[in-house]
Amino acid sequence: MDEDEYKMQKYLDEQNWDEEDRQHYDKIEKEVKNQMGTIREEAQAYEPKQTLNIADLDKVELDKFSLQDGEGESKDGKTFTYKFFVLDAKEYRVPGTVLEEIQKMLKLKPELKFVKVIKTGSGQYNTKYTVEEYKEVIEEKVV
Repeated sequence: MDEDEYKMQKYLDEQNWDEEDRQHYDKIEKEVKNQMGTIREEAQAYEPKQTLNIADLDKVELDKFSLQDGEGESKDGKTFTYKFFVLDAKEYRVPGTVLEEIQKMLKLKPELKFVKVIKTGSGQYNTKYTVEEYKEVIEEKVV
């Protein structure tokens, strides 16, 4: 309990309120806490919900994230499903073709830990994904 809460609790205790008064106060307090800011404040703090793409990341650890099912709506109003994972409170979509490529890579190299996904093109029919093994580049110091 911080200092302001302590002062408020002390004030309430001194009021000799009955249970009904306390319940009324608690209801008002909850309503005040649920109020949002002004339009300006909300607009300045607003972050639109956006699903990013696995290709937006430098590397992806294969065993770190659990995939979830998501649902979206295309520009023409059709509903579609997709796979995604959450990293730092952001959703990253994982296209089926990427999962297929990773599956092929795991058959050849089961111990694979990290991949890099490269996206080219845009739109539903012109996007291509290339999946590569991610290899850490270590710069050597020349003495």
